[in-house]
Amino acid sequence: MKTADASIYLDELRPKKNGKCSVKIKITFNRKRKYFSTGIDLTPDEFQKVMQNKRRNEEQKEIHLKLNYFYTKAVNTIKTLNVFTFGAFEEQFFEQRNTQNSVSFAFEKYIAQLKAEKRLGTAVSYECAKNSLVSYKKDLTFAEVTPSLLKKYESWMLESNKSVSTVGIYLRSLRAIYNIQNIDKSIYPFGEGKNKYSIPTGRNIKKALTVEEIAKIYNYEAKPGTTKEMAKDYWLFLYLCNGMNVKDFCLLKWENIDGDMLTYRRAKTVRSKKQSKSISVALKPETLEIIKKWGVPSLSNDAYIFPHLQPGMNAEKERGTYQQLTKIINKYIKQIVSELGIKKNVTTYFARHSFATVLKRSGAKIEMISELLGHSSVDVTESYLDSFEKEQIQKETDVLTFGFRKAN
Repeated sequence: MKTADASIYLDELRPKKNGKCSVKIKITFNRKRKYFSTGIDLTPDEFQKVMQNKRRNEEQKEIHLKLNYFYTKAVNTIKTLNVFTFGAFEEQFFEQRNTQNSVSFAFEKYIAQLKAEKRLGTAVSYECAKNSLVSYKKDLTFAEVTPSLLKKYESWMLESNKSVSTVGIYLRSLRAIYNIQNIDKSIYPFGEGKNKYSIPTGRNIKKALTVEEIAKIYNYEAKPGTTKEMAKDYWLFLYLCNGMNVKDFCLLKWENIDGDMLTYRRAKTVRSKKQSKSISVALKPETLEIIKKWGVPSLSNDAYIFPHLQPGMNAEKERGTYQQLTKIINKYIKQIVSELGIKKNVTTYFARHSFATVLKRSGAKIEMISELLGHSSVDVTESYLDSFEKEQIQKETDVLTFGFRKAN
């Protein structure tokens, strides 16, 4: 059975006033030919250098990548057609170019999927990434997503006083969207090495509280029954429960408790392609006391332990609940640590990092810490625990100069 062929073609028969010619995708089938514009114009000399030079300059590399992108799309379109006709090819090829080739359209499609799955936090993150990319270049296409463009976008973001961490978050979202497109791997722009773009990683110096500081919070006497006392207890609960986040805290049900053990799965990993890990928490007397004080007893194991989520809540209201409770905990824990003289900007996230670093400093094995945090690998945990507090570094390295200072 005969199939169609695709090739990159320079239309020298119809030169433009500036001497350049349209570069087209030529489709040949049963000795008939049809041409489809790529939107790129080159002189014959430029075309030859782009297509044949082994050492291309940056501009030539970018044009070559774009042309290869359109060529690959044409080849893939031909492969998907059970019966080839020029009409069927044209319809599908232009749909791919005008819709699937649109970065913004692909983002919107994925964001709609996230919202349908009630993953609203992730949807908001992708929305921010999409808006940033649209601000940088309207009507951006996947053919234009090259290492050169990505470097220019990074520079533009940094010049706009955006952090390296923000650049990394947005471009990891773009990479995830790119990965679900049917694009030839030979023009994949992300990665390490020559002619690839490596997404920057911001150095996020994570801070943790010491055991002594956590003990001060535990012994802080807030007025019984107040929101301040609740916030203090909740923060301690998050810390004692393997650095649990507020969303997972709200989602806890009585069925998660079996004696003095609590088992749950992190909400952020439930939809992971890999099997999500079950996290086991050893319930201490202090944790059980917090449950007794603030939990809502129920005969149904399917009922929530804490009184924040209600059955039948939609995804938007649930997300609003997590956010509001996080704000409340952060507000009062900041007040408490300020009163205690702890000069750290403590938030709910401190509970997670404090849990991990306290265990690390106690000599716990990294494999166990990784398991308790629910990380996908030990590598993730090692990266997570990469930084100690400056005060801790100073303290631990004082041994290097022990005996240097003369007694007064």
